[in-house]
Amino acid sequence: MNTTHSDTLVIAGREFHSRLMIGTGKYPSFHIMREAHECSGAEVVTVAVRRVNLTDRSTESLLDYIDLKRFMLLPNTAGCYSADEAIRTARLGREVLGTPWVKLEVIGDEQTLFPDNEGLVEATRVLAKEGFIVLPYFNDDLITARKLIDAGAAAIMPLAAPIGSGLGIQNFTIMRILRELITTVPIIVDAGVGTASDVAQAMELGMDAVLLNTAVAAAQNPLRMAEAMKLGVQAGRLAFLAGRMPKKLYASASSPLDGLIR
Repeated sequence: MNTTHSDTLVIAGREFHSRLMIGTGKYPSFHIMREAHECSGAEVVTVAVRRVNLTDRSTESLLDYIDLKRFMLLPNTAGCYSADEAIRTARLGREVLGTPWVKLEVIGDEQTLFPDNEGLVEATRVLAKEGFIVLPYFNDDLITARKLIDAGAAAIMPLAAPIGSGLGIQNFTIMRILRELITTVPIIVDAGVGTASDVAQAMELGMDAVLLNTAVAAAQNPLRMAEAMKLGVQAGRLAFLAGRMPKKLYASASSPLDGLIR
């Protein structure tokens, strides 16, 4: 029986059968990136608008290694340090790449790359009014999540840990709170996961999807790690839907003693 057949992710009315989204940076080569994307089973690939040559298509570009018939591009505003800069970059991405979808990033600190939540809310409000489908990346905070949704976010993307750290989920409590209290838009864990168990944990908490990049790109074998991430998402989602057994302090026999012949 296929237990995941009807379990689709829906963002802004669009259905996705994979709950894993993947990035394009830090791979040893474009060829390995392309193969890793295939192994991941992802349907969404995010691309930094400011790091792609969008004007001179006569030169080699990572876009040449993404099958646009199979993958949906999700432009992102990585490297932007103000709301105005992120808004301009999102507009450029829509004009050149032909999509209103944007993973919105407004960085507030150069060393930690932590988001500027205030700038994110401002940019989300402007872009949503212009018809963008905005997926903002933000610090894991309930109040900011609500402000982003009120501003028009189609999904929210709390960080698990600092970008590229591979530390996994650092604040399980706030993730549980977000899952319990945010019910109107999908929650996509973004940044900080390092291996398949981190992804499975996120999905077991009830997160709707995971977006990652460095965990695959920087792995010793990116192709195997991409497949591991795919399976981690599937296992974690199935476990969440199944509902885990209650935790108990003491032992409980797996085979009940009642009815045994003595």
